[in-house]
Amino acid sequence: MRVGTALRISRDVLRGRSLRQLYWTAQESYGRVRRLREPGNRAIAAEVRGSHRRFLLGRVTPVRGETRERARAAMAWLLRGQAATPDDGVSLGYFPCDPGAGWRPSYPETTGYIIPSLLEYAQRYDDPNARACALRMARWEMSVQMASGAVQGGPVCAPEKQSAAVFNTGMVLQGYVAVLAATGDQDVLGAGRRAADFLVGDMGEDGHFRTHGPFVAPHRVKTYNSLCAWPLYRFGDYTGEEHYRRTALRSVEAAVGEQRPNGWFANNCLQRPEAPLLHTIGYTLQGVLEVGLLAKSERFVAAARRGVEPLLGRIAPNGFLHGCFYSDWEPATWSSCLTGQAQLAVVCYRLAEVTGDRRYRDHADRMVDFLKALQCLDSADPGINGALAGSFPLLGSYMPGGYPNWATKYFLDALMLQDHMSGA
Repeated sequence: MRVGTALRISRDVLRGRSLRQLYWTAQESYGRVRRLREPGNRAIAAEVRGSHRRFLLGRVTPVRGETRERARAAMAWLLRGQAATPDDGVSLGYFPCDPGAGWRPSYPETTGYIIPSLLEYAQRYDDPNARACALRMARWEMSVQMASGAVQGGPVCAPEKQSAAVFNTGMVLQGYVAVLAATGDQDVLGAGRRAADFLVGDMGEDGHFRTHGPFVAPHRVKTYNSLCAWPLYRFGDYTGEEHYRRTALRSVEAAVGEQRPNGWFANNCLQRPEAPLLHTIGYTLQGVLEVGLLAKSERFVAAARRGVEPLLGRIAPNGFLHGCFYSDWEPATWSSCLTGQAQLAVVCYRLAEVTGDRRYRDHADRMVDFLKALQCLDSADPGINGALAGSFPLLGSYMPGGYPNWATKYFLDALMLQDHMSGA
């Protein structure tokens, strides 16, 4: 990292924050470190120490091979996340360093897009239990869907406390579309239609969705909402109804309108649009690419490629990639966002498939092999085994000290694509 970039990151950590905000951030970090000393947290404490030692010394040795073993461990962790809740949703994640340590309540948004991952795993590796668990997740999603057809923001809560979020609705529609393709279930078709109708009704005249919910910063435009266009287009394909596809195309058009000539997307983050997470960059790239492929739009595919190319040059030889980027593609954080790396690997594998350009596969392999090295398979804590953390190092800036379910979901997707391409 250049000295100027390091100073820029350091300045931004302090800029725009009051002393009170800095104090509470420091208190949260201190609390996590203090809880690592509790007797029940020996396993996660060992992981944190090892993670930070490897980060500081730059000693992460990529793992080549073991792809199916790693995928099986990731899938098993997701099912443990489902078993850890009192319903059939998947726990938001495992956070042993936080107050009320352990598994969090079910999270409708990400349970929705875990469903297609498990159905794909079940079909690819002949695992009927993974399929059955995915179908139970879909039934649960239907039971907590809002009357408007929307899906609530945040962890599951009582109906009177629910607040609609367009992105979450789109992610659950991903699950419904996958179940429809697998089973043709008419109840799921009805739930999917209600979700799709909510998305159509939520779109503004500018092509951007409007209902972001209370769990993200209240910016008018959230470019990553374009990922909702992918399941919406697929739902239109399934039903044969053109207005769903038209709305999906308008969403991607709006997203491409936010792209700068250098490939960077504006207004593309949960909290910091000036320095978006690799996670939300990954959402946008996947939405633009997949709709481009479905609609046979070379322009959309080219836009996805423009957004990917600058990132390829930022991947370290061992596979490390920073977790946020300024508009000039300079890193905006010290740590890595592992979810975003897995998402970028998925996009690169898909580009390799459709373009035949081997570079995309090589870069995807480099990132996935790096992520394998950060997946623990032999911890005494079953909440850790098979999972991918939010950040590297573990107490980095994204979901510090924990294992959000979406990191492991996208890691599983990337592993399945690596396995598929290695046997192609």
